[in-house]
Amino acid sequence: MSTIEDPIQRAYQTFQDELIEAGLLIPMGVPGLYARSGLFESVVEQFEKFVTAMAAERKSEVIWFPPVFNRRHYLCTDHIETFPNLMGSVHSFTGKDREHLELIRKRKSEEDWTRDLNATEVMLLPAACYPLYPTATGVLPEEGRTVDLRSFVFRHEPSIDPARLQSFRMHEYVRLGTPEQALEHREYWLQRAEEILRAIGLDVTPVLANDPFFGRGARMMAATQQEQNLKFEMVVPVATAEKPTAVASCNYHLNHFGHSFGIRTADGNEAHSACVGFGLERVALALFRAHGFNPASWPASVKKVLAL
Repeated sequence: MSTIEDPIQRAYQTFQDELIEAGLLIPMGVPGLYARSGLFESVVEQFEKFVTAMAAERKSEVIWFPPVFNRRHYLCTDHIETFPNLMGSVHSFTGKDREHLELIRKRKSEEDWTRDLNATEVMLLPAACYPLYPTATGVLPEEGRTVDLRSFVFRHEPSIDPARLQSFRMHEYVRLGTPEQALEHREYWLQRAEEILRAIGLDVTPVLANDPFFGRGARMMAATQQEQNLKFEMVVPVATAEKPTAVASCNYHLNHFGHSFGIRTADGNEAHSACVGFGLERVALALFRAHGFNPASWPASVKKVLAL
């Protein structure tokens, strides 16, 4: 029996234990890091197929980026100013024989050998859409661009909450274009994402939200984001109904990325952007919580939608 006193944390631990006992998650010795079973992955795969089918009318171009991207491009964003606690920087050994011997000595003597590593040219992705913007530099076509993205992303926030992973997948649809085009995309997906999640039997609620900004200006940035209605989340009870989990979000970035990466509309103005992102592991976890750990016993309507 769990000895955790806080009821929310206890709910996280209980759900984590149940998922591991069911063989859906395989712990890897670090909080927020798991392998997933074949059954878990089959649910993710079928959900992605459903989302893709529901998004077909948008005629998106598909680009799937690797889970690392250019460090120089990362520094063109404000991620290091706003979310330094979540970043992941890739470092490697770049020395020669003498430095290698010192590295081995430190490892064997249990000293901090990581200080002998140097930064590489890549960072771990904090969001699936980040590498899109530097590839879009220049002038957009008059109709703008709508892009279907998927990637593993990384956020350094270890937790016993099985829905708060350090390494997870995002499936996003991003719109680059005029303010009107970007806002239309966000409004479309506010309705469509809720429709998708309700179709698979999830008790979803759209809520106005803000990002977990870091630093002295965090409170002001969060308030501004909410005042301008820039971010909405689709929350669903997962580990506990008392603190539902965001399984998708719909965001309007204004001209933030257009300015940072020199993306312009056909009329010469800085491009605006908007995106919807589905957290694939979170959706799967919400399904297992709502319908049980055996998809064969899920409601017929859900099995039909997901072709299970």
